[in-house]
Amino acid sequence: MVISKAALNAGGVEFVAVCDVDSEHLRESAEELENLQGSKPGTYKHYQDLLDLKGMDAVFIATPPQWHALQFIAACEKGLDIFCEKPLAYDPLEGLAMIRAAEKAGNIVQVGFQRRQSSAFNHVKNYIAEGRAGKINQIVAQIHYRANPGDTTIQDPPASLDWNEWCGPAPKLDYRPSIGHFNWRLEKQYGNGHLVDWGIHHIDIIRHIMGESGVPSEVTATGGLYVLKDQITTPDTLTANMAFNKAPVVWQHRMWGTGSIKPEFNNGIFFHGELSTIFVSDTRFMVMNAGDETPVTDMTIRTEGGMQELHMADFINAARSKDPAMISCTVQDSFASTTAVQLAMIAYETGSVVRWNDNLRTIIDNPKAASLLKREYRAGWQHPG
Repeated sequence: MVISKAALNAGGVEFVAVCDVDSEHLRESAEELENLQGSKPGTYKHYQDLLDLKGMDAVFIATPPQWHALQFIAACEKGLDIFCEKPLAYDPLEGLAMIRAAEKAGNIVQVGFQRRQSSAFNHVKNYIAEGRAGKINQIVAQIHYRANPGDTTIQDPPASLDWNEWCGPAPKLDYRPSIGHFNWRLEKQYGNGHLVDWGIHHIDIIRHIMGESGVPSEVTATGGLYVLKDQITTPDTLTANMAFNKAPVVWQHRMWGTGSIKPEFNNGIFFHGELSTIFVSDTRFMVMNAGDETPVTDMTIRTEGGMQELHMADFINAARSKDPAMISCTVQDSFASTTAVQLAMIAYETGSVVRWNDNLRTIIDNPKAASLLKREYRAGWQHPG
């Protein structure tokens, strides 16, 4: 409902239908939308039925990542404009298929990297572009937090939830609340972990700030499950190194312990330049000159209007005017950000150096890693890549 509320706040939209394979969630969402907009949307269990509805202009895709590609491509085939949550896809070959579908359809597509609207991050972009930090030689991004995976007991799913449909083309694991609604983010088969789910926002805004057009040419990753073993299936501790063109990027997270020595740095990005180091988060901008640990600038910068609302307004305005130039994050650009974090997880899984050829759009010189660019779908579904 987050993006739906953002769209209603932006104005000029009406939700005519909503789809969910959990009948209780479906009922609650429809009732909430009716309270917000004054009219009750139609309700559907299967997205194919929703897409057959006449008179729609656009769709929002906010399902878990294993469903993004099939729903996105189906919406493109209907000629609908699309707002799709991040990550773009579960695997890179899905992402490439989504690009092809959108380019064929010529529709308006916006992907949910709303930090591109952040006043704090855009302030950093201008600061670096003006040369005030000097040449940026390293970037470190991190989100440390104490994860709460939830109940890991295998049990029957809620009566309202069609667990088979929820899993869709992904493996159907035994149900437990720790991998179901919301908590799927740290399950390898559905969310693929903290970096892919949350850290991807930082990787995307780094690319945007630095003007990186593609995917890192080389990625390594190390870490493991040290504290949350038997609770989640993705690393609770991870360090990934990404060789982007403009500057190397280091990602790190710990989902246990105290995080950073200074809690205010638990979630943010350090840009290390020859003249100064910049720390930035959603609302904070700090500068420390080279050789001096005392901040010379420490500002709170809030985004008037809200990042989510501004990002959604871009999409609505672009869809209304059919002007793709108004989009903040295209499907092609979101593919690069999504693939960067997917390559890091492939490097972690294989324990190898992963090299990417941006022209060929594939992993080179590493057959084992390349085999993970595409996940086989369950019987009954066909991978689009």
